[in-house]
Amino acid sequence: MSDTPTLTEADGLAARLRAATDAAHRAAESTPYITALIAGQIPRAGYAALVAQHYFVYETLEEAAEAMRGDAVAGPFVADELTRLPRLAEDLAFLLGPGWRDRIAPNAATEAYRDRLREVCFTWPAGFVAHHYTRYLGDLSGGAFVAAAVRRTYGFTTDDGTRFYQFEQIPSRGRFKREYRDRLDALALDPAEFERTADEAVIAFELNRELFHHLGAAHPAMQ
Repeated sequence: MSDTPTLTEADGLAARLRAATDAAHRAAESTPYITALIAGQIPRAGYAALVAQHYFVYETLEEAAEAMRGDAVAGPFVADELTRLPRLAEDLAFLLGPGWRDRIAPNAATEAYRDRLREVCFTWPAGFVAHHYTRYLGDLSGGAFVAAAVRRTYGFTTDDGTRFYQFEQIPSRGRFKREYRDRLDALALDPAEFERTADEAVIAFELNRELFHHLGAAHPAMQ
């Protein structure tokens, strides 16, 4: 793997996974598309395209969550309060209108992302956890910041258009994330399985980065 954990097993799996994916995480969140989105430079159609691509990613990831709900390793991470697909549908109805479903399609980067989710998340519990961790902990950590930037850019006066970033059923994001990391630390992964899982989380961040690059090429920043 490209970013070898620098922590020891005594530090816990959550901390080691974060260290192992730090570089890939920073690379994904610093793509030109995301930088321009936060700066208010992406046209509204470009933001709607992001929501649409997220819809397809979460459609597959949340199908995997249902398949993994009863699994001893992956099941504890499946939480109904995290489910994002209905919120993404609400955002798309607001952004694109009642016929939104017929107006969206996965781009090439999203198709590659979904192919990887199908490959690992329905049959490999720790692989599912790697992708679940990458997406949902990121949503909980940076979602409020992104939502505020989006509302400011497009003049949204309510949560409409940014409901994906709202977690009404989670009263304390900080506590939820601590409990999530406790569940990670409780996983009994041997060193080889940890390395494999961390590698998969890096792949997840790289797939997100490619999705953002594709969006940036299709929807360049406004000058």
